[in-house]
Amino acid sequence: MRYLLLTALATALVCGGCGGDSGGGGSSDSDSDSDSDSDSDSDSDTDTDTDTDTDTDSDTCDLGAYAGDVEVNTPAQIADLAGYTSISGELLVLCPLCTDLDDLICLTSVGSGLYVLSNGSLANLDGLSALTEIGGDLSIASNDALTDLDGLSALTEMGGSLYISSNDILTNLDGLNGITSVVGEMYVDYNGALTNLDGLSAITELGGSLHVYDNDVLPDCEVCELLDQLASSPSWIDVYDNLDDSCTPVPDNCP
Repeated sequence: MRYLLLTALATALVCGGCGGDSGGGGSSDSDSDSDSDSDSDSDSDTDTDTDTDTDTDSDTCDLGAYAGDVEVNTPAQIADLAGYTSISGELLVLCPLCTDLDDLICLTSVGSGLYVLSNGSLANLDGLSALTEIGGDLSIASNDALTDLDGLSALTEMGGSLYISSNDILTNLDGLNGITSVVGEMYVDYNGALTNLDGLSAITELGGSLHVYDNDVLPDCEVCELLDQLASSPSWIDVYDNLDDSCTPVPDNCP
């Protein structure tokens, strides 16, 4: 009987010990969870560093000069020019689906003409904000969504003619105020929302003829002021079908 009582007591003590071991096992699991959290935090830091490096590399302007003429018709072709600082030939942008030219942010010069034509979705030229020199003509025509030319505000030199035509919602030409001379002719026509020519106020020399017509809300007085600032009269003046108004006082060269 004594043996049985001692055996029962021993069993009870062993079970109590087992309960203590179980608690110890719980503490071990907690340590394991802590280690797991620590590893997770470490991985998170690594991912953050990687993303930062990628963003920095994409902004470099290290490709130098692009040799030859370029015509771009898709956003992907615009992206292919990212990093180039100059184009030796002409640049033609005829891209109906392009909404911006931001991939050209490194471009500082175009050796021949710059033609921005029939880009129905292009809202601005901000991607050309580093451009200072064009060797030939500047033509901006038939861009239905273009609201301003502010992206060309760094441009000071051009070696050809100037054409601003059929840009339906363009209200001003302010981005051209760094240009002082146009070697060839100048056309400003069929710009239905254009209200003034203040962006041409720095031009004092025009080597060819002047054509300003069919700008529905452009006062004729604006053309008179442009003529009055030129050092000499253009070889031919073609002004009609703008907003008829009365200039007071009348500029000396008003047609």
